[in-house]
Amino acid sequence: MRRLTLGNGLRVVLDPRPAALVVEVAVHYHAGFRSDPVGRSGLAHLFEHLMFQGSARVGPGEHHRLVNAAGGHANAATLQDHTEYYQGGPPSALERFLFLEADRMRGPRLTSEALRTQVDVVKAEIRLNVTDTATGGPVWTRLPGVLYSGFTNSHNGYGEFAELERVTLAECEAFFDRHYAPGDAVLTVTGRFDPARAAELIHRHFDGIPGRPGPTARDLTSETTVDRREHHTVPGAWSPSLHVGHQLPDASADLTPYADHVLLSRILTARLRAALVAPGHAVSAQARCGFFGPLLAHAPDTFVLSVTHGERTHPDEVLNTVADHLTALADEGPSPAELHHATTRAGIETWRRHDSFTTRVRLAGAFETLHGHAELVDDLPHLLAATTADGVARAAKRLHTEPRAVLALTPGAPSSPGAPGAPGGAS
Repeated sequence: MRRLTLGNGLRVVLDPRPAALVVEVAVHYHAGFRSDPVGRSGLAHLFEHLMFQGSARVGPGEHHRLVNAAGGHANAATLQDHTEYYQGGPPSALERFLFLEADRMRGPRLTSEALRTQVDVVKAEIRLNVTDTATGGPVWTRLPGVLYSGFTNSHNGYGEFAELERVTLAECEAFFDRHYAPGDAVLTVTGRFDPARAAELIHRHFDGIPGRPGPTARDLTSETTVDRREHHTVPGAWSPSLHVGHQLPDASADLTPYADHVLLSRILTARLRAALVAPGHAVSAQARCGFFGPLLAHAPDTFVLSVTHGERTHPDEVLNTVADHLTALADEGPSPAELHHATTRAGIETWRRHDSFTTRVRLAGAFETLHGHAELVDDLPHLLAATTADGVARAAKRLHTEPRAVLALTPGAPSSPGAPGAPGGAS
């Protein structure tokens, strides 16, 4: 990979892949859920929507139309610590993609009408993905509020309806000025392109964007010192579920312990499926690192275990089974066969996932934004392959001995309007 930094502070990662048939462009801004101001939960995600409502030379909704007309695709996502905008298509569309991203980096077209419309769109998205689901919505909307303290780490990144409805145009303008500075962004290009030509186009379209100070560093400290447990009811849920959260080791300090937990998550998943799902005590069991995937957040990042179980299975039975397997793994480590299977499958699945150029540009940009190391998109499979039985045992011991958050979800009507992690209040 090749890097350059423009005079306005914009960092650029060029990742040419001559055998590719497409080119992919992504811009990552170092602002996500944990950049929401107090009392304005969901603002970062709302602003993602506003970035598609036009800019100086692009009309509302035209970004997608112009990309589609070139035979490409475009999308965006807001995560804990970054927001990503990405598009891809034929190599001939590279300059179009760069122009579109540069134009809105200069400044989106923010209007009161667009704001009100997008608030309604986000509320509809929340209903679709959270409040009107039979699962209670994604676990990242609820579990952080149990595991972490302080608004920054614990609030629901989708946002509360009342807070979204109070967002003003001035607050959106201030959010852009604070978090969308070129010096707080990473532009990544991967696929089939000539690096020299790409650099020329990037300078042409992005050099003229004025630099400005970025936000001050956020304090993400949120130490979990005691076990915490909450129970929420989920209207219309078809089955109870249990979610357990632990803080992961800081990947910025040492990647190896983090990778050990990634392998532990795979081994623990296999063991719990054999112990709970196969006998019929549970419908599903899954452990993973990160709410959105490994290394896609600053510390504190989260080890998440989710089990959907039957009505006759008590949550404590699930917790006891988890504890038994963590104890066994801490004392004995995984068997050679388990470790070989886990490392092999982890490598194969990671390489396969990264074979998608859309995935590659998204991850390379995220890894550069969060860790200053876009090459993790290639290094991660090797890091996982190097994991040892002792490393997995240490990770299991750490989880078994450190505080955790437990969130139990059961079917039923809420005792008061709304529920934590869903717009409208708490039950």
